[in-house]
Amino acid sequence: MIKKIDIESEEYQTELELTKQFTDKVVDRFEFAYNPNDEVNESIQMGLTRNKMIYGKRYCPCFMVIGETKEEQKAADNRLCPCGPALKEEIPQKGNCHCGIFCTPEFAAQAAKEEELHDAIATHSRGLTKEECESLLIQREVNSTELESLLEARDLGFVKFNLVDTREWMEWVGQRIKGTDHLIPTTSFYQALERIDNEKDTPVVVYCLSGSRSAYCQRIMLDLGYKSVANLDYGISMYQGECESGEA
Repeated sequence: MIKKIDIESEEYQTELELTKQFTDKVVDRFEFAYNPNDEVNESIQMGLTRNKMIYGKRYCPCFMVIGETKEEQKAADNRLCPCGPALKEEIPQKGNCHCGIFCTPEFAAQAAKEEELHDAIATHSRGLTKEECESLLIQREVNSTELESLLEARDLGFVKFNLVDTREWMEWVGQRIKGTDHLIPTTSFYQALERIDNEKDTPVVVYCLSGSRSAYCQRIMLDLGYKSVANLDYGISMYQGECESGEA
């Protein structure tokens, strides 16, 4: 079940401000840097706020929360921000945590340069053939231009695939890629995934804000027997195509 939270409510806004203070303290304590993409940071802070309001703890929003009761959630060893794997492995080894919000200063500086370059060289190509579409859909990643072309080809009847948003309901309402077929939030992934459980032979493209959460969900779907699952590189934050907002 997708739990809806009113992001305009005073309760949510108060909790969001407390979460921002919390992440500021994490950055200061461990001498981290924030991701240079502010949308990544805001998305994670919103997810942490959502989990705090629902579960009473700031569980990592890039992973599903296992367990119905507090005892079950504790026994499941759900990731609690700032989580051990991020502090001990991900940030020291890769430069950033799985969610992308916390980075080493060196990683953040390099990421800022790469994002600037990506913006500068982004181009659009159109008119994919049916064979080109099928080839793209079996890749592990597609970029913004490729997804735009795939959506155009789908509108023309050349190809069939499911476009899945793995973010949270409040992010989906705020902005989503036009043509998104399903909202399957990471934090309630297994339950929400049941809606396409009978479509495992249909190619899937998954996305989130930056590509991190959706990559995690991609691995799960492939393990569950989905024939092909492509992840949108850089997520909706770098998507140049048409988006929409509001409840469907």
